[in-house]
Amino acid sequence: MTAAPASGAPSARGAEAGRRIGVGLMHGLWRPRVLGAWKVPVSGPVILAVNHSHNIDGPMVMGVAPRPTHFLIKKEAFIGPLGSFLTGIGQLEVDRATADRTAITRALGVLADGGVLGIFPEGTRGEGDFASLRAGLAYFAVRSGAPIVPVAVLGSTDRRGRLIKGLPPLRSRVDVVFGDPFQAGDRSGRRTRKALDEATERIQKQLTAHLESARHFTGRRATL
Repeated sequence: MTAAPASGAPSARGAEAGRRIGVGLMHGLWRPRVLGAWKVPVSGPVILAVNHSHNIDGPMVMGVAPRPTHFLIKKEAFIGPLGSFLTGIGQLEVDRATADRTAITRALGVLADGGVLGIFPEGTRGEGDFASLRAGLAYFAVRSGAPIVPVAVLGSTDRRGRLIKGLPPLRSRVDVVFGDPFQAGDRSGRRTRKALDEATERIQKQLTAHLESARHFTGRRATL
């Protein structure tokens, strides 16, 4: 496993290794149907904004995305061997209870280096409907100028597996739908609280519209 650089910056080689591991696991355990992956810019900084209703959503996107992705992941997951593994594959530890300056700096570094940053804009696992967004996504998008690509993961919570109740049934289909990239800012360069609030509103409209379109296109209905 590729270790993180001594500087604390996430490892790009590690993220590529994580993508390869994800490809094998996700396609081996389930049947991902990937739509719109070509919409992800082939180079330059990009933010993937992913809905989050199940623990496999992040690994699924990591495995099917066309580029290696560095996800911001809650610090509670970085415990023992799992923590070392996540760090080794270029993932970012973040303390959601505070303004985690270290995580912010490393995430902005990913974008400054032209990498892909993965964010769950709802902040925690829930309905996965983008109904309530935290301000972090708007901050990273406005500060870096990176385009946001909305990503809808559908089917991970439709049914519970027989062998492992906490996971979708083995070999079941999970849809991952990538949307059109868009800019969150108003191109004024402002980073005021008002500008970030306005950016968050624009982001929420775009993400909600993408989710609705993805559900319609895949024939998936919202989980009641």
